[in-house]
Amino acid sequence: MSTVQHNMSLTGEPPKTLNTVQKIATIIGMFGLAILLLASFNVTFPNKAVWLSISLLSITGGIILFARGAYANELEGIKNHGVWFKSVSSRGFLAWITGIALTGFYIVLYFYAEYLGLNANGENTGVISLFDPLSRLLNGNPASQWFVYGTLYTIAIFAFGIKFIWKYRHNRYERIRTMSVMFFQTAFAFLIPEFMARLNTSEAYNLPYYDLKSVWPLNYYLFDGYSLDGLLSSGNLGLYMLLFGVASIFIITPILTYKYGKRWYCSWVCGCGGLAETAGDPFRHLSDKSMFAWKVERWVVHSVLVFAVVMTTALVSTYLGNDSNAYWLTKDVFLIGAGVFLTLIFAGIWFFKRDALKKDARYGAVGYFVIIIALLGIHYGSGNSNIFIFEAAVLRQWYGFLIGAIFSGVIGTGFYPIFGSRVWCRFGCPMAAILGLQQRLFSRFRITTNGGQCISCGNCSTYCEMGIDVRAYAQKGENIVRASCVGCGICSAVCPRGVLKLENGPMESRIDSNQVLLGNDVDLIALVNKK
Repeated sequence: MSTVQHNMSLTGEPPKTLNTVQKIATIIGMFGLAILLLASFNVTFPNKAVWLSISLLSITGGIILFARGAYANELEGIKNHGVWFKSVSSRGFLAWITGIALTGFYIVLYFYAEYLGLNANGENTGVISLFDPLSRLLNGNPASQWFVYGTLYTIAIFAFGIKFIWKYRHNRYERIRTMSVMFFQTAFAFLIPEFMARLNTSEAYNLPYYDLKSVWPLNYYLFDGYSLDGLLSSGNLGLYMLLFGVASIFIITPILTYKYGKRWYCSWVCGCGGLAETAGDPFRHLSDKSMFAWKVERWVVHSVLVFAVVMTTALVSTYLGNDSNAYWLTKDVFLIGAGVFLTLIFAGIWFFKRDALKKDARYGAVGYFVIIIALLGIHYGSGNSNIFIFEAAVLRQWYGFLIGAIFSGVIGTGFYPIFGSRVWCRFGCPMAAILGLQQRLFSRFRITTNGGQCISCGNCSTYCEMGIDVRAYAQKGENIVRASCVGCGICSAVCPRGVLKLENGPMESRIDSNQVLLGNDVDLIALVNKK
């Protein structure tokens, strides 16, 4: 006999108490966490490989079993599951405790790894030593805090990814893209870089750590001096990796964004987006949808992008110098080429896309002139090892500290339960800013709407983790073409009327800002024939 859903409420209802399966899953998962906690207090385990396996399997199994208990006996579809009634997902006491705990973990991980047992001059202790067997198995070296972080990060995406698939099992798009981020995180971000570290045991290779799915400017360390030295000294393999990194910026990324929008990366490949979509899914409704948040978002994320462009240009210029015998590409030639390239891009956008961008074109002009002035300053006010009055290495460290550590790590992930799951993607990720500009300007991707079917339930806006008021577009029958949209498709998945569809199409009439109420002030037949 099939289950009948009697309550059709769109706003959800108070959450049910944990069932037996969920209680058992909680015990199993907490047992795995307890092992890690004991290890962090320097409790010595006789066989680290066995106890690490037990811990990681318990955490993974507990999450998956909890998801089974939550969704296995429910009908397919989104029920909201009482997210506004739970303390942990409605900025209640448990949310703040979770946020503080995650933030504290990130702070210790980034800045006080010795408290986790990291010992650069001897044997590791604490929780890091527990991961030594796995690290030696994969890369041949003792574990570091980053290996511990990468392992837990991958397990989180894998386990919560299965939970996500179970929850959204009625939607094929959600299942496929979740399996994609699970694959790219496990293979390209975790296993392959660890295997590549084994190549460094040979004198022929001095490869830096390289996340193959990470593209500049998200991969902000690609053009660091140590990274360039390592790649250029590793023969053809290092050269191919460097060329692949450059091609990803100027060739691969624009082509894929033109065809599929920024979703190909932000929702299908990126590890930051993968964690936000899986482990951060219970908090997606917490994203701020106000106009003020949107204005702050645009200024902050594009300021980070401008800073990333200036920093990278400055680092490459200090690396090259003006010795034409060392490199055919000298500092002066590089800076002139960068200025000409940026000028051509800005001129093309201003000439062909000014009407589409409207007042955002003025913001682009501000960013362009800031970069050009910075390039002039780098040329006339910098030496071979300094940027303006700062040492290049020191300035680069501060950039990594503020953007790579504080923003993307401590705030971006630690504050999931307070600000939503895509804080970093909305306000701090320079890669999201670049892809957003490309998506806005020349992508074929859009979310089409059928305003005549919209019942204004608000599910789409509530669950948009990027802070877009999707309902406002749906009510007017407008295509949703926003630079911030990552194409996750949740708005479509939670729509009870099938109003929203993720589609690719021609560039003509893609952005239509006419705010019309279909059926009243527009001729429907004429509109259909026009489209």
